[in-house]
Amino acid sequence: MNSILYKNTKIAYTDSGKGTAVVLLHGFLENQQMWNNYIEVFSKKNRVITIDLLGHGATECLGYVHTMEDNADVVHAVLSKLHIRKAVFVGHSMGGYVALAFAELYPDNVKGMVLLNSTSRADSDERKANRDRAIKAVKQSFSNFISLSIANLFSEENRERLKEQIELVKKEALKTPLQGIVAALEGMKTRMDREVILHLTPYPKMLILGQRDPVLNYEENLEQIEETDVQLVTFPDGHMSHIENEEELTKVLLDFFKKV
Repeated sequence: MNSILYKNTKIAYTDSGKGTAVVLLHGFLENQQMWNNYIEVFSKKNRVITIDLLGHGATECLGYVHTMEDNADVVHAVLSKLHIRKAVFVGHSMGGYVALAFAELYPDNVKGMVLLNSTSRADSDERKANRDRAIKAVKQSFSNFISLSIANLFSEENRERLKEQIELVKKEALKTPLQGIVAALEGMKTRMDREVILHLTPYPKMLILGQRDPVLNYEENLEQIEETDVQLVTFPDGHMSHIENEEELTKVLLDFFKKV
């Protein structure tokens, strides 16, 4: 793990391999560890950067609200330090929101984008209310909140089959400080709708969805790519395609990197 100081805040990242730069962005309650198996494979032909987003992993908190734009600026600071001008972005869930914010703020630095179990749309009123409930819940019982949140990301069929992996995800999630969790929930709640990026940007884009995703409604999410050139990949499982469909996802992403 390497780190830079950004606004007096420690930002942790990894940098492996040579070739086209690929930036892997984790989701809420995750950190760059989620990509370990992928770094090994991808770094054989690409330069792979992973970044702990604000208040997650080994990156410190910057404030009481971490907006997607704040996180995008952090990503830009890391890439500037590494002298990387253009990169392909893969964002899981919240990482996808950050990738979209980055694409809006720094359009010339994007070579391609993959939204993994993510959406370009803003939170609905119902989801905003759920974020507020989550903030209350995590303040009341931290470990209960983490335990329930993580289990609910997997399709029901996989909760037994992937018991060990789910425990490991929970263990990593428990390292996330309370301030980091609340700041991310506040930031996701107020994020902008960025569907226009899927329609108007010139670089290759891909949307990867799980048909039984308990977090993102599959049918609703198909609507955002109607009449676009965004490539759609559908897996039969839940919100955690990087674990539930690891082999297939590795192949899909390697093919995407080659085309870009």
